[in-house]
Amino acid sequence: MASQMDKEGSSYTLEIKSLGSSSPSQRRFLSAQVTLRVLAIAATVPAISLMVASAQSVMMFGFTFEAHYSYSSALKFLLGTDIMVCAFSALSLIFVYLMNRSRSNLTNYFYLFLHDMVMMVLMISGCAAATGVGYIGRFGEEKIGWGAVCDRVVKFCSRMMVSVALSYSAFIAYLALTIISATKLMSQVKSPEEL
Repeated sequence: MASQMDKEGSSYTLEIKSLGSSSPSQRRFLSAQVTLRVLAIAATVPAISLMVASAQSVMMFGFTFEAHYSYSSALKFLLGTDIMVCAFSALSLIFVYLMNRSRSNLTNYFYLFLHDMVMMVLMISGCAAATGVGYIGRFGEEKIGWGAVCDRVVKFCSRMMVSVALSYSAFIAYLALTIISATKLMSQVKSPEEL
């Protein structure tokens, strides 16, 4: 597939390489895609279950205080991003499988790259929000007068820390997927200098 562009009397050819699925590089691409998407699912499922199941009540000064993820908008946001990334990872596995079965065009690789980039940005924004809240919960902010609470609700904070760490591992999987998808997309196009 080639297209011609005329610019001031000179001609440039943009050639798109064959996207066949039988080459060893295509098999490596497919196995990396599947593995990293499964890892993202494997990281987000326990992160979701840890966050939803984590709650701790403590008695202080005769009052009962409860720590729960739903009391923090940042933790609710991370839970939402984990759920979305998990669901879209499963759906994208189907898309990758269908892409491999048929001879895909360059547009499908672009959509895969776009999907991976959106999931990566969504994941890092949720992780960053939860990390900020977690930092204040663990260490407090003395200049503002916010005290640390994790010394009182240790079980809750420990579970949230594990949940956020699992979410960061899903982010790393999507960072790798974005790099792989961009590399694959760029390798499909020959520049005019290569012709």
